[in-house]
Amino acid sequence: APELQQVASVSGVDGFVSVQARQSVEETEELLAISDSEPLIRGVVGWLPLADPNVSSLMEKFSGRAKLKGIRHVVQDEPDDEFILGADFNRGVGELERFDWVYDILVFAKQLPASNKFARQHPNVRMVLDHIAKPAIDPKAEVVDPSWEPQFRELAKCDNVVCKFSGVVTEVEGWDWSIETIRPYFEIALEAFGPKRLMFGSDWPVCLLASEYSRWLETVQQLASELSPSEQKNLFYQTAIDTYQLSE
Repeated sequence: APELQQVASVSGVDGFVSVQARQSVEETEELLAISDSEPLIRGVVGWLPLADPNVSSLMEKFSGRAKLKGIRHVVQDEPDDEFILGADFNRGVGELERFDWVYDILVFAKQLPASNKFARQHPNVRMVLDHIAKPAIDPKAEVVDPSWEPQFRELAKCDNVVCKFSGVVTEVEGWDWSIETIRPYFEIALEAFGPKRLMFGSDWPVCLLASEYSRWLETVQQLASELSPSEQKNLFYQTAIDTYQLSE
């Protein structure tokens, strides 16, 4: 919490959504406990065993926790690129609608074809695509990752999916990046999703591998500088408030 407070005071941030890192109910409990004593944490995206046949009763147990806004599974680490289409897993995802929770999609670009099918199977579940689906970024390449862009644009056609512009710098080969490395990915994300379905994300503390928090924030602020004030408002906080139903 002291680290969070320092980041907030330096960068003028007045709220965070804390997202799970480990696949454990214990971590979800820990994040919620921290959020209870830290007003900067406006919401938590936790983990629950979605493929477990008894997950509904576990969801009931957590349903009274006001700061729990969504659930995420680290699909990017699953060896099967079609894991996200598994029947048991999808039964659990379908239950999220009942609790009005978001599902955060964490995948690599190669898992986007399955993610496209997945998002269309749950049109009433609000979803957030994390880290623009992690394209492989070669700072010397003249074109963006061709395996990523068409499938990314296809996912943007799903009205229930919002995109988080975050985690991009850690996908740059050698972590050697400039604003110009990031610009084409920002422009594609903005064109595909529009400012009302695009939200800034820090990916802190993982982003620290490739960038100070302030450098990443300033980069996105510069990329967004040509947007109107209302579009910038959407990108930097309103989309997140609306999607995760955060208290203002």
